[in-house]
Amino acid sequence: MVLTSSPQAESVGAERPPERAPRRRMRAASRMDAAAPYAYIAPFFVIFAVFGLFPTLFTFYVALFDWNPIGGQTFIGLKNFTDLFSDERFWNALRNTFSIWVLSTVPQLILALFLAQLLNNVRLKFANLFRMSMLVPYITSVVATTIVFASLFGRDYGLINGALGLFGVGPIDFKADTLASHILVSTMVLWRWFGYNTLIYLAALQAIPKDVYEAAAIDGAGGFKQFIFVTIPSLRPVIIFTVVVSTIGGLQVFTEPLLLSSPGLTGGAGRQYQTLTLFLYEQGFGNFQFGYGSAIGVTLFLLIVAFSVINFLLSRRISSDD
Repeated sequence: MVLTSSPQAESVGAERPPERAPRRRMRAASRMDAAAPYAYIAPFFVIFAVFGLFPTLFTFYVALFDWNPIGGQTFIGLKNFTDLFSDERFWNALRNTFSIWVLSTVPQLILALFLAQLLNNVRLKFANLFRMSMLVPYITSVVATTIVFASLFGRDYGLINGALGLFGVGPIDFKADTLASHILVSTMVLWRWFGYNTLIYLAALQAIPKDVYEAAAIDGAGGFKQFIFVTIPSLRPVIIFTVVVSTIGGLQVFTEPLLLSSPGLTGGAGRQYQTLTLFLYEQGFGNFQFGYGSAIGVTLFLLIVAFSVINFLLSRRISSDD
């Protein structure tokens, strides 16, 4: 009797593949692990490309045209830029922007640093409540802030002019005078952002080791010397960050002068507080000169980049000197 294997057994033995499936699964899992970080950050780059990179590149493109949404588009090269640099309204808006930026940024950061140091060192009841109250100006509506400050700085019945009258100073028309209008806009910007910077400085102050202050006290350094030689150097990266962010925001001031000059777009009858962004809005959406407005936007973009690069080089040189 001859024993033969069944066809089913032969097929099973013949079709048994080498054990490669686990390797394929391991390779697939490895590829997925390698691709996972890119998938996690992909939404940011997609959103940035759609709402950040594309509008920027399109602005550069439109700046080369006489672009009217009704009359069509005509390529004119750099004519918008040559017209812009010979336009006195542009230079006036540039001066106003820099003036408001200086008047708002410098006092704002000094006040924020002082308040942060005070909240960090002085023991207060309900300290957390005081710290959180620093965010109230930041979350307050800009429209409400503008209405309140316009009333405070009113020429006839404003509280500020009433206080100045006690010292013999006549009423000041803060909307009509150039310097006074810059002070008014700068005060609104300062009020809105000083609390935000205060909390940033406060968080950085709380990260400084107490041992550093104890060592400085043992060496005979008082409170003022500790602030100058310990606190300020320790906060240097944070100070650089706030200066950069405040510079970018200060050069883009728009809402406060827009609401203050409402319903017009000129920033006062004599354009005394019209900023670059308000001038851009006037030309682009007020006069429908999108090409000219885009040229203003490109110029403002290059100014911000230049200031950021200068600040980076200065901060790197200061760090290397240390």
